Amino acid sequence: MIPLLTPNTPFPPLSRALQQPNGLLAAGGNLSPSRLLDAYRRGIFPWFNPDDPILWWSPNPRMVLFPRELHLSHSLLKTLRKGEYSVRTNSPATNGFATGFEQVIRACSAPRDGANGTWIVEEMIAAYLELHRLGHAHSVEVWMNNELVGGLYGVAIGRMFYGESMFSLRNDASKIAFAHLARQLERWGFGLIDCQMYTAHLASLGAREIPRAEFITQLQELINCKPILRFQFDCDLFA
Repeated sequence: MIPLLTPNTPFPPLSRALQQPNGLLAAGGNLSPSRLLDAYRRGIFPWFNPDDPILWWSPNPRMVLFPRELHLSHSLLKTLRKGEYSVRTNSPATNGFATGFEQVIRACSAPRDGANGTWIVEEMIAAYLELHRLGHAHSVEVWMNNELVGGLYGVAIGRMFYGESMFSLRNDASKIAFAHLARQLERWGFGLIDCQMYTAHLASLGAREIPRAEFITQLQELINCKPILRFQFDCDLFA
């Protein structure tokens, strides 16, 4: 049995996470900024379906990208160098949305591949919009002809970035966002991008699985590094 958290209950030790389903640690609690930031600092993230309680996870192994290990296929590198798009971060209000961040997270929440629902429910959207307002959560957006065609969002603490979700409406748009993120984070001295769970999409970009203990050791060092005060990208990342 996994513990049920009240709003003030601390997370249990990661050694109590289940093997099946991989990494399930606790249920309940809330999605307040303090709870979310505490979770990320411990290597824990929320993930739950619309009819579930809040579920907290710390899988073993952990899918990560070391920014220096970013892999770009020949075709993707060619696309990146063409520059037929613009990549922005944390854009101001546009198209009726409060921010570009909101536009990205709502695009990520849209059903995909015939699915009827999404794990990015309104409760999650509200929680991450608040993290964004407080300067912890960030969006990377790919625009073509003033239309948002792809992007991702995540959380930065110290020199650690936690990827949450990405979307793509044009070929390679999410890969373009991820490539710019990884290249810029490498320049800033970030050590890891947390990708949470294995996907072939992320593996094709150079992400790989590492033991949870190794992930936590590196995380504990990185979150205590000096943070980036202005999350804006350089303009010549792939020139």
